Parts: sequence; structure tokens; C-alpha cells
Amino acid sequence: MASETEGTGRASALPRSAVILLTLAGGTVAAFGLAAVRDVFTPAFLALVLTLSVHPLSQWLHGHGVPRGLATGTGIVTVFALLAGFAAVLVAALGRFSALLPQYAGQLEEAGASLADALTAAGFGPEQVQAAGESLTPERLLGFIGGLLGNVAGLVGALVIILTLLILMAVDGSRMPALLEHLGGHRPVLVTALKDYACSVRRYMVATTVLGLFQGLFNWLVLLILQIPGALLWGLLSFICSFIPNIGYFIAIIPPLFFGYLTGGWPTVVAVVIIFGGVNAVIQSIVQPRYVGNAVNLSESVTFISVLFWAVVLGPVGAVLAIPLTLLVRTILLDSNPSLSWWRPVTGDRTELEPLLSAEDAAIRSRRRRISRRRAGGAGASPA
Repeated sequence: MASETEGTGRASALPRSAVILLTLAGGTVAAFGLAAVRDVFTPAFLALVLTLSVHPLSQWLHGHGVPRGLATGTGIVTVFALLAGFAAVLVAALGRFSALLPQYAGQLEEAGASLADALTAAGFGPEQVQAAGESLTPERLLGFIGGLLGNVAGLVGALVIILTLLILMAVDGSRMPALLEHLGGHRPVLVTALKDYACSVRRYMVATTVLGLFQGLFNWLVLLILQIPGALLWGLLSFICSFIPNIGYFIAIIPPLFFGYLTGGWPTVVAVVIIFGGVNAVIQSIVQPRYVGNAVNLSESVTFISVLFWAVVLGPVGAVLAIPLTLLVRTILLDSNPSLSWWRPVTGDRTELEPLLSAEDAAIRSRRRRISRRRAGGAGASPA
């Protein structure tokens, strides 16, 4: 313990500006490095998150008399089945999209003509108008979906890597309590930070899964009432997109809007936007950031910025893993270093700010009461 607290009061030999520049330079190099090895890092980190999520299940089974190997295998099979189910839903949604497109070829041509007329009236040139009109043909859309299916086919290799790492990490996880106990004698603050990180990841996964289930069920019922083709698949797709904070809703609403316009025209589009879009926007932009942010002590702005940042660095999967990745960065940089723990409130941890916030609210309420009494006294004295 002395080795960790010994240098907390030591002043830095470099100027503050140099420390800031070196920190930014190191972060930039690390971001470019992760982007270069994203094909390896992304499935590895996803396997780590899934292993942390199911580790309590394996411990519970082992604590109730199930052999260690069988308990570990049960957790691995459960996680891989869920992961394979998510991939299957994504592929099925894209396939359903491709199967429905040829049935609405006439509506697509009319939509393309309407778009061309609107662009012409707005003053666009003939080339832009022609390109926009041709973009709504079934052939163009099927080519786009085919490209997405080709990218999804690359998930098979990632699933193989994830399954292998799940097995290896689960085996290593059985020795983790003894390893943490050994490290606790040398680096107790680091061990505490790692344990808090694992708990935060589990809380995040549970909170997101529960909200995603309610959101997917609600979306399915709404789309079923509005008679949107493929309502069940779009509900499942919205459940998957709920793991992308703030912007997952905008991805999930595209298929219902598209087929709503083809089947019912603009009235159906307006209904989807008002009912489907309004409720989901509230859940994803207000309820989910606050609920998930309280579970992992991250502010709404940090959550949104982390989604954008990790999506740029690691691609679309980075948006799904944005919160666990941001928590890992905070664990490494802040939680494991006692001299920097005072930066935690900047990231959204309100534990140390609660007394200050309570005092501020009490001062505001007291000032309002004084103003109300002053106004009441002035109103009572005015007739005299």
C-alpha cells in the first residue's frame, strides 16, 4: 500500500502543458493503434465483456454443487447461443428486407419520380436528379443489402475468435479469485478498480438488456398494429440496436419508415414517427442514458461522445462496446491511480458531488421561499 501512496504528493518534473500534450499524443497513438488492429481487438474485447457478464452464473452453478467444468461450459454455451441468435436476427432482418423489396417495385418507382420532381423544383441539376431517382430502384437497394450481407458473412470468423476466447477466458476466470487475492497484497487499489469495473460492466449489460427487451416488445406491438411488414424482425432489430446508446433508435427506425411509406404512404410514416419514433426517442435519449448512466456513473454527454469516438476507432461494433470501453479507460487512468481519483466527477460520478448538489438545491429553495414571503408581504400591504 505504501508503494501506491508514496508518490501521490510528488510534484511532476514536467510543466503542466507538456503533460497535457504528451497525454493527448499518447491517446492519439493508442487510438490509431486500436484502429489498426480492430479485427483482433474488437472480438477479443467483446469476449471479455461477455465473460464478465456470465461469470456470476458460472459461480452460482459451481456454488450449488455443479462441477466447475460443467458450470463453466454452461456459461459459455449460453453466451454463444445468445451471440449467434443476435447475428441470426441481423441476417434475417437484412434477408427479409431483400425479400420484400421486389414486391414494392412500383411504389419505389413512384417514390423515385416524386423525389426527382421535388429536387427539380428545388433547383438541382439534371445529373443530381437522375442519380437520386435511380438510387431508389430495387436493383440499387438490393445491391446495397447484398453488400451488407457480405459484411455480415465476415462475422463468422469473428464468432470463431469469440468462441475460442470465451473458452479460454472462462478457464482462466476460474483462477481469477486466487489471482486477485495475490495481487491485492501488492496493488490493492488496482484490484479494487478491476472489481468495480467488472461490476459496472454487469450493471450496464443488465440495464441495457432490460430496457432493450421492453423497447423491442413495444416496437413489435406498434408495428403490428400499423400493419408494417416484418414487424417481429424490426422489433428484434430495435432490441439489438438498443445496445447503441443515443443513436441506435435512428438505425432501428429506418426499415419501419421505409416499408410504412410503401404500404400506407405518408400517413403511416407520420404514425410511425409519432408513436414508434417518439416513444423510442424518449427511451433512448432520456430514460436509457440516465438509467444506464446511473448504473455505471457516466454522464449523458460522456456516453454520447464515447459512442461517436469508439465507432470511429473500431467501426460499428465499437458503438456497441462504447460504454465498457470507456469504463475500462477510466479504470486504467483514474481508478487505479489514487492521485487522479478526483477527476471521476468529471466523467459523471456524482458520489462526491451529492453534498454540494444538495446544498445548492437547499439554497435555491430557501431563496425561493424568501422571495415568495417578500411578495406575499408586499401584496398584503398594498391595500393599506
